[in-house]
This record gives sequence, C-alpha cells and structure tokens, in this order.
Amino acid sequence: MMQRHATTEAATTPILDIEGSRATIRLNRPRHLNRLQPEDLDALLKLFERIEADPAIRVLVLTGTGRAFSAGYDLGSIAGRAGAEQEQTAGSAFEVVADLALACDFRIGIDTSEMFMPAARLGLHYYKSGIARYVSRLGADNAKKLFLTAEKIDAPEMLRIGYLTAMVPPEALDGEVDRLATLLAGNAPIAMRGMKQTINEIARGQLDEAAADRRALDSMRSAEIKEGIRAFTEKRPPKF
Repeated sequence: MMQRHATTEAATTPILDIEGSRATIRLNRPRHLNRLQPEDLDALLKLFERIEADPAIRVLVLTGTGRAFSAGYDLGSIAGRAGAEQEQTAGSAFEVVADLALACDFRIGIDTSEMFMPAARLGLHYYKSGIARYVSRLGADNAKKLFLTAEKIDAPEMLRIGYLTAMVPPEALDGEVDRLATLLAGNAPIAMRGMKQTINEIARGQLDEAAADRRALDSMRSAEIKEGIRAFTEKRPPKF
C-alpha cells in the first residue's frame, strides 16, 4: 500500500519501522523528491526480504518523505552501472522495486498528486515486466497514453485510470492509510494471500486453475473460516 508522507529528517536510504502487524518503509531523499539511487535499491531488496520472512507482518505501507512519493530511478546511475554483473543486479532489483506505486495493492494519493512516465522523452525503451505491470493494472489504452505521450496527469485522472485507488485531501491522508491498514491487518491472512494470488494471475492471463481450486478447497477446511463464521455468529470481530 502506497502513501506520501512529510517529515524533516536528513536524507538516508529507505527507513523501516515495524509496529505490530504493520511495517512501514519510507523513502527518505526529500531534496531530490525521493529519487532512487543504486544503494536505495539494494536497501529496499533487503527490507522486502526481511518483511517477507516475518509471518507476523500482515500489511506493508510504502511512503515517501516530503512533497513527493518518488521521482523514480536516477537515470545517471543507470549509465554508471556498466558491466554484465552490475546490469544483472540492477535488473533483479528493478523486478522487485521498480514501479513502486503500481506494485502496491492499494495506492492512496492526495488530491494535488501528479505523475508522468518520461521514457519516450528520454529515448528509453522501458523494461518489459514494467510495461506488463502498467498494462495489467491500467489497461492497454491507458498504458499507451502514459508511455507514448509522456504527458503529466493530475490526481483525478490518476484515480480515473486506476493509478490511484483512493484520493483524499492532504489532511486526511494519514487517517485513510491507518483505516485501510487496520482493515487489511484484521482480515484472514491465508485467505487474503490466496485470493490476491488468484487475482494477480487472472490479471496477467496466467491463472493456475488447479492451484486456485486447491486454495479455495483448503480454505473451506481451515481454522480461519471456522473462526470467521464463529465471530460472525457471535457478532464480534474475528481473531485471525
């Protein structure tokens, strides 16, 4: 889940904070609009691996310091990473962290947000998995508009095409993030993880029907559904 945040801390690589079942990663280069440097990619990879290995974490909030979420990857650093080994490292990092907003399940932005995809202006052919993510999230027509025109779009247009899943005034941002994070953390984690996988596979046109059927069948025999039904009957929040 992505949001934008404001603070005055000195610039560093991304910062991780864990509170209960919620982890928060904050990009922290506000003077450069949280532009990603090579060391940021390396740090993000390690943080994502740490979070993935912790079963107690159910929600990850990704945010940025200052007035921008992220200005993207530093193109000068791409040119500086010459050599096959460095290209491979950068490529694997991009697969995990690039398109940070679209890699999130939910994207909450303030009503003055803006974004654009500058690849066509820079003479850059974007990497294929990144284009695939734009197409699967936003549709081919919207992906073409962003990639081929390189025009800036505002928050209402970001919401209309699905780049944002929610748009709020600045003063409501933290409250909306807290509300959604709390809601997600309280739902059944195994069922949510399985449904998320099925949804993503369908969006990519790569549904493993047998695996999806197994997940659905397993859920009917799980402790989660027993607790969910019991909580519903007793008119109380479930405890997963």
